[in-house]
Amino acid sequence: MKILTCPAHLQRLEEILRKSLPLALPVFGAVLNINRGNPGDFEVLVDKWPEFGAVLARPRGEVARGVTQCPGMCQVCSEHPWVPPGAGPVRAPHPCPHTGTPLSPPLTPASPRPAPGVRLGSLSPSDVDLLNDTWPYGGNARSRRYLAELLGRFPQVCLQDSSGQPVAWVLTDHFGTGTHSYTLPEQRRRGHMQVALTVAAQRAHARGFPTFG
Repeated sequence: MKILTCPAHLQRLEEILRKSLPLALPVFGAVLNINRGNPGDFEVLVDKWPEFGAVLARPRGEVARGVTQCPGMCQVCSEHPWVPPGAGPVRAPHPCPHTGTPLSPPLTPASPRPAPGVRLGSLSPSDVDLLNDTWPYGGNARSRRYLAELLGRFPQVCLQDSSGQPVAWVLTDHFGTGTHSYTLPEQRRRGHMQVALTVAAQRAHARGFPTFG
């Protein structure tokens, strides 16, 4: 397969995949991240260009089936290329020049506000043990490393109490998807997750990411 490195080609691929949502979600988020600084150090491959029939996203430099499955992560992007629906290949009719992609429209409903005594903040590397203890796939050294990587590389939203301690949060991953969303049991039924998810969706829209759910 061919690794796409040209910014114009990567931008064009993003535009094509956007038209195939939600079927293209397994690779679309990875392409978006690649086109926005590539915080996960991924690469994207196609069977050929500009007429391609399959797209694969993987950590840079991985070969064959050498992808390590992260806990709870869908492997469709790493070991099984996404194939566009339809009999024929997809053609990228204008591989050059590089053109921008319009941002997704912003959310229009009024945003919910944090409850009294709660404010928007961010998680820190010191919170990784809390995340590991509360994640359904966590509780081990491997999941801890994975969550620490997400904290250091990808956007996240956190609600904090008056002392600065996390009460609810939303993490995103290499594919632009929500990975670990959680509210502490004693803080539930107060609307915290609604606030966190709304803020996360608004920020994703501002970066050109779609939201589904």
